[in-house]
Amino acid sequence: MRLSAQIHHWITAASLALWSSVSAAEPFSFVIVGDQPYGTGAEIHDIYLGLVDAINDAAPDLVIHVGDTKSGGTFCSDDLLAERLDYLNRFTAPTLYAPGDNEWTDCYRLVAGAHDPEERLAHIRATYFDEPATSFGQNPITLTHQGAQGYPENARVRLGDVMYVTAHVVGSNNNFEATRPGAAAEFAARDAANKQWLIDSFAAAGDAKALVLAIHADMFEFGFGPPWDREGFLRHSGFAGFGETLIWQATEFDRPVLLTYGDSHVFRMFRPFPRKGPNIMALETFGAKHMHAVRVLVDADGPYPFAIQPFINPEQPLRRTPRK
Repeated sequence: MRLSAQIHHWITAASLALWSSVSAAEPFSFVIVGDQPYGTGAEIHDIYLGLVDAINDAAPDLVIHVGDTKSGGTFCSDDLLAERLDYLNRFTAPTLYAPGDNEWTDCYRLVAGAHDPEERLAHIRATYFDEPATSFGQNPITLTHQGAQGYPENARVRLGDVMYVTAHVVGSNNNFEATRPGAAAEFAARDAANKQWLIDSFAAAGDAKALVLAIHADMFEFGFGPPWDREGFLRHSGFAGFGETLIWQATEFDRPVLLTYGDSHVFRMFRPFPRKGPNIMALETFGAKHMHAVRVLVDADGPYPFAIQPFINPEQPLRRTPRK
């Protein structure tokens, strides 16, 4: 059996086994949400909080927000960022958060208030991550983090036999922008820290049976097309070094790795590196266009540990909100 067919068989068998056992014993689960809420109106607020309430009613063991808590067309003000921090803490479950580009990288835009992106990033670190050893959510858990190196947003926690890791990799080419003063230097330092964080996190995973990595960026298609051809990286990409390190570490780990992200607002699951990193599965969650989420059931002892289910927002099963 070819490897691609074998992995498809693992996923199908695991999904069937997990879902058939839900009524007997609820497995560990986590929910992924990202790229929402966009806009600031009351309707957007109500639709998003409807999703938050539904997630809380489903009682997952963990929530992961993969960034872009606001649109690129809304002000990056202290007040708006504080409001979105409150949203993160509305989840009953412990919550992890990987910052997106709309929270800081894209804040230089006039429509976003013409802020200095690095200043906005410093503000987020000082407010969102003032206690980096503690997760978000109403029932926080203790995290290991990279705060001593200046990157408190990079966090991890082992829950059962799975290691959960966040890394600060954002859209807009990961802030690898030569035309903005300070951007390239910021990128280079954070990219080096992210790569080291990957190495440390895979090492810390030890005998874990799987690893979940949450970032914001769609490293594969968003914006200017694929930054690499899936197996070879282009030097102008802000994702190249991180992607190469991920393939290297996942290959040595030699167990399932689930890379979850947002950024381009398309719910999909695929293998981004079928030759060099066949044990890496990519899972992108819904975005602001639909304002849904994704639920993942975990059975670390199954043939494949992750079963995926769309988590539909009851406040808008058919409606769409405009992308800004």
